[in-house]
Amino acid sequence: MKVTQHERFRSVYWIEFDNGTKKLATENLTPGAQVYGEKLVKLEGKEYRIWDPYRSKLAASILKNIKRVPVEPGKVVLYLGAASGTTSSHVSDIVGPAGCVYCVEVSPRPFRGLLCVCERRTNMRPILADARHPAGYSALLEGVDVVYQDIAQPDQTEIFLANEKAFLKEGGYAMLTLKARSIDVTKEPWEIFRNEIEKLEKEMELLDAKILDPYEKDHSMLVLRK
Repeated sequence: MKVTQHERFRSVYWIEFDNGTKKLATENLTPGAQVYGEKLVKLEGKEYRIWDPYRSKLAASILKNIKRVPVEPGKVVLYLGAASGTTSSHVSDIVGPAGCVYCVEVSPRPFRGLLCVCERRTNMRPILADARHPAGYSALLEGVDVVYQDIAQPDQTEIFLANEKAFLKEGGYAMLTLKARSIDVTKEPWEIFRNEIEKLEKEMELLDAKILDPYEKDHSMLVLRK
């Protein structure tokens, strides 16, 4: 078994097992602690968390060869739709102690799980709030380097645009998961993606887009720049 740095993305790793299989991983910011039952691997004096692309759309987008992942060491990230902390904990690993992840979640039940994750991770800040109303948490953060959104609502594009206008620095980046069936179940996903991208391109520069099948059905990941 061996570990190698991902060829394009900082603080993302490949773990190659003895049977030849390779898995994505991040270095565990809190050694010994799991977040969602992920496998922990100790190699060369460090501990890594295997990153499941069927549980994380960010991992899925990396395996789908997305061109850019702006989540990097030292960055300040606004994470909208953090749920119980699965992907946001990997974001926490990547940005490291010098970075920060503001985690917004509206539902009390997953937020309780998120609180447990944040208690162990000093670079994560939990915020119980509705992302439709960014003014409600504007006092808790200033400009961010990256906005990451994973929200299953019909108005997910509008939610994203409200937050990037409020918090994303000029020249900053965003990653947006579009969930076609949450927007309109009567249209084909490709048609929904095209319509939402047209809205987004009026405000931001689209750098890349990937369909996340087979990891997530009817989902796409967009990378944008302000």
